[in-house]
Amino acid sequence: MKNYIDGQWVDSSNGKTLDKLNPSTGELLDKFPASTKDDVDRAIDAAESSYEAWYNMGSVARGKIIREAGDRIKAARSELENILIKECGKVKVQAAEEVDGVLDQIYYYSEFARKITGDIVEGTTSKRKIFQYKVPHGVVVALTPWNFPAAMVARKLAPALLTGNSVVIKPSSDTPLTAEWIVRKFVEAGIPKGVLNLITGKGSEIGDYIVAHRKVGLITMTGSTETGQRIIKNTSANMAKTILELGGKAPFIVWKDADLENAARALIWAKFWNAGQSCIAAERVYVHSEVKKKFMDIFLKMTGEIKVGDPQDSAMGPLINKSAVENMNSFMAKAREEKLQIVAGGKTPDLSGKLKNGFFFEPTIIDNVPQNSPLFQEEIFGPVVGVHEVKDREEMFKLANDSKYGLASYLFTSDMNLVYEASERIRFGEVYVNMPGPEASQGYHTGFRMTGQAGEGSKYGIEEYLKLKNVYVDYSGEKLKIGTVPGF
Repeated sequence: MKNYIDGQWVDSSNGKTLDKLNPSTGELLDKFPASTKDDVDRAIDAAESSYEAWYNMGSVARGKIIREAGDRIKAARSELENILIKECGKVKVQAAEEVDGVLDQIYYYSEFARKITGDIVEGTTSKRKIFQYKVPHGVVVALTPWNFPAAMVARKLAPALLTGNSVVIKPSSDTPLTAEWIVRKFVEAGIPKGVLNLITGKGSEIGDYIVAHRKVGLITMTGSTETGQRIIKNTSANMAKTILELGGKAPFIVWKDADLENAARALIWAKFWNAGQSCIAAERVYVHSEVKKKFMDIFLKMTGEIKVGDPQDSAMGPLINKSAVENMNSFMAKAREEKLQIVAGGKTPDLSGKLKNGFFFEPTIIDNVPQNSPLFQEEIFGPVVGVHEVKDREEMFKLANDSKYGLASYLFTSDMNLVYEASERIRFGEVYVNMPGPEASQGYHTGFRMTGQAGEGSKYGIEEYLKLKNVYVDYSGEKLKIGTVPGF
């Protein structure tokens, strides 16, 4: 694969490459450019020089190009699904679901072409007006994650481009091929030269440089809290706006009056979807003491039926890389050190053939996890979940809110009074009641505390890619008098 800079598919300026491995087999899948600071400069310069013409084109014309990109992705969607299976280890059905999400994002945002509005405010007289309208930030840097590499590329590209920004996208080094494929579809759709640029490489080598670049107006990033904190420090150099979706530690509450089978089925999705590699994954399960045993029996049975293996014919595929498996083993070591009850999984599965070198881990359940355990305080980001028993509402709310993160949360109950109370008292950006995720395009995906800043999705997400400009106009024709203040 290659970088895409100023309308050309090119290698890195020093010719160096990095390896991308297939997480299911550990085999080499492809090589991609190890971009340099010179590559960053060229990409940002191209984005800046093309920005004004792209903005002047108008939102309707921009929306047509974005929609055409969606049509081209839709026509060749099986190619993208296969890339997700090979590059990420997505199981077949989840790869298809992610492509559905890509199309949903692109078509949804393209519909805003005629919906970006402002205001006209009257001044001190009827012939003095304040025109308030929304303009782009200019050059947007989009840093996308590996866990949903297609959906996150779409969620950042579509609104950024629709609102008139030019974009430099840098995908995770674990998923460069997905980003390249999508960028090619935008190029085929007629995106003008320089408006969209793709660079790949190690964040440790070009990450700090790209976010601190003086020509960058906005940075949108989905990733770890640690990376987000580093971005905030580096943007002091350019005062760029940031949209940051960072870590999560979602509580999953099963109340005593819940439909237990439905709750267990939802938990299977909320925890083991994408092998637990999701910011909205259920990481802490709180079950009412009156139904805990019955719920656990159902949940354990369902978990035991999950087939782990080849993404083409299994329910759960591999983790993204070897480091992710080592991280799961580290959590299991902590669990054993704390003498916790590992009631399901807890190790790498015994697979044969090419899969024996893949990055797999079993669906794992740990019972009676104390609130202060690292398993309940640190983001796991894998197929390991802890369970804790609660006895009353106050305890439930206190423990659910006891996290430095604040993205997604889940509540299962038939008590509507509890639903309304929880909607106020659960201090998370998203509360899913009697259903799993994921978030919808028309929903505002945001988190509290250490989960980040701003958000994506919905009309509010569109507005994140715009800033409000004010123009004061006096058309009265009256002459200003010396010594007076022409206030509005």
